[in-house]
Amino acid sequence: MFVTKGGADMKINIDIDCTPNEARTFLGLPDVKPLQEAMLVELEERMRANLQAMDSETMFKTWMPAGVPSGVQGLEQMQRMFWANLAGKDDDEKKD
Repeated sequence: MFVTKGGADMKINIDIDCTPNEARTFLGLPDVKPLQEAMLVELEERMRANLQAMDSETMFKTWMPAGVPSGVQGLEQMQRMFWANLAGKDDDEKKD
């Protein structure tokens, strides 16, 4: 917004109708589409390789919190903590 000597404001809107490719060419920006496609293919291959390499036990260990032991004992411990907290909340509700 510009202020002229008379104090009047002037507002100018310019609408440009072009495709992203035309805008990129006009501004002199490089076309990165081939690079992006190559990177996506490589990323997909890496993700597939990592998913195939991980078995269910490894994924379970990765997703579990650090303080909880893995395996069935860890799951049982997590269930006990859950039920203990749930029982504690029920006692608190009864007191109110």
